[in-house]
Amino acid sequence: MVNLQTYITEILILIFILITFLQSGIDKITDWKGNTGWLKSHFSKTFLAGQVPLMVGTILVLEVVTGLLAIVGIIKLITDGELLFALYTCIMAAITLLMLLFGQRVAKDYAGAFTICGYFIVVIFGVYILS
Repeated sequence: MVNLQTYITEILILIFILITFLQSGIDKITDWKGNTGWLKSHFSKTFLAGQVPLMVGTILVLEVVTGLLAIVGIIKLITDGELLFALYTCIMAAITLLMLLFGQRVAKDYAGAFTICGYFIVVIFGVYILS
């Protein structure tokens, strides 16, 4: 067992990622119809209009995998100080957020894109301290 103070910043970032991504993935699972319906409208005037179910499915998988990786990363940090899963979690979170940012920009939802930047800063800080 590792002293928690040693990795408290990393653990808090992983908990942030866990809550953010796993909740979002679970929401997509439990309200698939509502999410895809809203996003079909959101992307209706873009070249992505016909790809909404595929995009939501892709993001869903990435969010759930990222959330599960965060759990493994927290456990590995606490039990043996292993940083690799924590780093992989932050990288996966960054890739997922970049995909979401791309979608928001294509949909011309600049306020939504700006919101993603706050999440991205936390995640990139995680990548930085774990690299």
